[in-house]
Amino acid sequence: MPVVSDLASRQAALQDRLRTLGRTLVAYSGGVDSAYLAWAARQAFGENMLAVIADSPSLARTQLADALAFAQEQKIPVEVISTGELDRAEYVRNDSSRCFHCKDELFTVMEDLRQRRGFDTIAYGVNVDDQGDFRPGQAAAKRHRVSAPLLDAGLTKQDIRELARTAGLRIWDKPASACLSSRVEYGRPVDRETLAIIEQGEEAIRSLGFRQFRVRHHGEIARIEIAQEELPRAFTSAMAAEFSRIFKALGFKFVTLDLEGFRSGSMNSVLSVEQLTRSRE
Repeated sequence: MPVVSDLASRQAALQDRLRTLGRTLVAYSGGVDSAYLAWAARQAFGENMLAVIADSPSLARTQLADALAFAQEQKIPVEVISTGELDRAEYVRNDSSRCFHCKDELFTVMEDLRQRRGFDTIAYGVNVDDQGDFRPGQAAAKRHRVSAPLLDAGLTKQDIRELARTAGLRIWDKPASACLSSRVEYGRPVDRETLAIIEQGEEAIRSLGFRQFRVRHHGEIARIEIAQEELPRAFTSAMAAEFSRIFKALGFKFVTLDLEGFRSGSMNSVLSVEQLTRSRE
C-alpha cells in the first residue's frame, strides 16, 4: 500500500508541475514516456498543448505511424515537423556527442515553433531512471531550458508504465525504443542509407514475431540483440539461417547474435570515462 500511495503522490506532483507550465509544446516520439507526458498534458491543458514529433530518417516509419495513431486515439493535438540533424556535420560524424546535436536541432526547431505559435513552454519526457544513463541529449535540453515534468515529479520508468496502465493507455508496455542512429557504432558516419538498412533489418526481425530487439551496425557485421526472454526462440539453427539470409541480403558480410541479449545503450560500453563525463556537461 505505501508504494501505491507514493505513486499517487508523484502523480499529483506531476499534475501540479504541469499546471505551472502554461501553453505547452511536448516533444513527442511515441515512446512510453513522451506518450504518457503528452496524454497528461492533454488532460491538464486541453487544447492549450501540442505534441510535436520530428520526422527524420532516424525515426522508423512504424514508430511514426504508431505515434500518430496513439495521438489520434487519445485526441491529442499533434504536429509533424522536419528536422535537419543529418545536415549537421557534428551529428553525421557520430561521436559520443551525437545525441546532443540531435536534441539541439530538435529543440531549436521547436523553439522557433513555440515563438511563432505563442506557446509558453517546451517539455520533454526525461525521467528519474534516465539520470543514471548516458544521455547527452539532456545537456541540449538544459541549454534550451526545456521543462522536464516527469523528472520534476520524481517519476521512474516503472512509475510511468504503471500510470499509463492505470489510465488504460495501450502504450503502457510498449518496448523501449530509440532513434535508428543509436544502432550505429560510434565513429561510423550516420547517413540515410545506413539508417534505411537498419530499419529494414529491424522490420524483418519484427515480422518474425520478436518484440524487443536491436540491430547494431558495425560495418560489415550486424550484431542482433534480442531480449533475454525471447532468446531461446532465436537460438535455433532455423532462426540462425533466417537471420543470416536477411542480413546478408542487406549487405552485411557477417551476422552475429549477441549472447547477452538486448540492453539499452549497449554501444556506450566502448566509451571512455572522459567521453562519458564530457558529454554530460
